[in-house]
Amino acid sequence: MSDSHLNRLLVAKGLRAFGDGFVSLLLPLYLIELGFSPLQVGIIATATLFGSGVLTLLVGLHAYRYSQRALLLAATLLMAGTGVGFAMANQFWPLLVIAFVGTLNPSSGDVSVFLPLEHAVMSRLVADKNRTAVFARYSLVGSLVAAMGSLAVVLPGSVSAMLGWSPLASMQTMFLLYALLGVLAALAYRGLPGVEKSAMSTTAAKPDAPLTQSKKTVYLLAGLFSLDAFGGGFVVQSMVALWLYQRFGLSLATAGEIFFWTGLLTAASYLVSVRIANRFGLVNTMVFTHLPANVCLVLIPFVPDLNWVIALLFIRSALSQMDVPTRSSYVMSVVTPAERPAAASITSVPRSLASAVGPFVSGYLLGVSTFGWPLVVAGTLKIVYDVLLLIMFRKVKPHEETD
Repeated sequence: MSDSHLNRLLVAKGLRAFGDGFVSLLLPLYLIELGFSPLQVGIIATATLFGSGVLTLLVGLHAYRYSQRALLLAATLLMAGTGVGFAMANQFWPLLVIAFVGTLNPSSGDVSVFLPLEHAVMSRLVADKNRTAVFARYSLVGSLVAAMGSLAVVLPGSVSAMLGWSPLASMQTMFLLYALLGVLAALAYRGLPGVEKSAMSTTAAKPDAPLTQSKKTVYLLAGLFSLDAFGGGFVVQSMVALWLYQRFGLSLATAGEIFFWTGLLTAASYLVSVRIANRFGLVNTMVFTHLPANVCLVLIPFVPDLNWVIALLFIRSALSQMDVPTRSSYVMSVVTPAERPAAASITSVPRSLASAVGPFVSGYLLGVSTFGWPLVVAGTLKIVYDVLLLIMFRKVKPHEETD
């Protein structure tokens, strides 16, 4: 593996994550500043998720026909166009179209078209024994840089104060910065090797379909991952913060401090997951770190003391995301190289779509009761996912675990 190629991928990932970090917070404020109603803001945010999911699925299904580097470069052009479009347009319908076809990400995780392509390229650049460690570094970079990007949301206010610009003009400048990050990411991708047409062997023939011998495995994993994501949608950060406010009267500043530390614990867990996976295997790491985290989630509403609630949240954060790099590595390990772009898309897109449903139901439940039913529902669904994953895939070993 060329370290320079991997570093280019990580640089591009960091640039995108920084943009996602401030855009996810800036987007609703910008749309409100334009005079849109909360309903219109929600429609545009939903359009970004569904549009990204559809585009990611289409690219994943057809990526085996094209150069992955070329597709990544095309995606950066789309990212740049998205930033410029949001900076220039100010009417609902044009913004809705740009949101649907563009690359904006209103969530905290990476749900973009870049994800399956980068996963496929990384898997071809690294040896099987190093794949999980590389995915952990990839996730770590994304989490830490996205956290830094979220701090950049204060820049529009600073620019307005220093230059006398209107808040709207300052926000539009941030979308132009997002476009610039797309251009910089393109420069990083240009140095990647020509990973052509998801080539899987020395033969020149193209595969007949994006998924062949691994189709059943990929679809089963996609279904299970969607169940996990559906449960996760009940406890997205905003919903947990709302419950803490309702139940304990927690201030916004205190909630921010709590989620800052949970974010650091999550980032650190990516590195720990590699050692655990090397010793106990990918599936065991996915299940037996995720399972106790979900038990903590179920227990949280039953704990009357805020200090214990925070302790359970910290424990959960230190465990619950260890399955992110191991899950990505596992998917890449149980399919052929030519199937990797499609497998990454088909297992990630349903997660994105499934997680979009949970916040609506969670909000309804919190409106009915402050007990914390969303946490109980989420933890229960995720425990079911853990058990099913262990039962169905404990004997499906990655190549490096069968040597």
